[in-house]
Amino acid sequence: MIEFVLDGRSKTNTYLQLVEQVKQALRVGLLGPGDQLPKVRDVAQSLAINPNTVLKAYRELEIEGLAQGRPGVGTFVTRTLAGDSLANQADLRLEFLAWLRKAQAAGLTDEDVSALVDTTIRAVRQADALQGGFS
Repeated sequence: MIEFVLDGRSKTNTYLQLVEQVKQALRVGLLGPGDQLPKVRDVAQSLAINPNTVLKAYRELEIEGLAQGRPGVGTFVTRTLAGDSLANQADLRLEFLAWLRKAQAAGLTDEDVSALVDTTIRAVRQADALQGGFS
């Protein structure tokens, strides 16, 4: 089961943070069709947020076709976002963990790592687009 964590410094709305965490769990195979999301009341209590915020997140997941609420039972995942790459993720995760430990040893903070990953992804996409344009 997913355990939600909020980033109090994020400018992203709380409900969208919950939605994104469910999507991430779906992409990496931590959640799959048929899995139950935590009860609204439990999430609200553990994160000290309004239950309506959790309901809003779950409604958004329903609108996107990723979850379905069953009155009196709970909210369940209806489909996955994991692609064909899921089988390769375990090995990549191990390599990434080793890299993260090296980054931590080098003094990088979580924000530094995120910035490095984000800028590198953008640079690779830009380079790929430029190469594709010259073909």
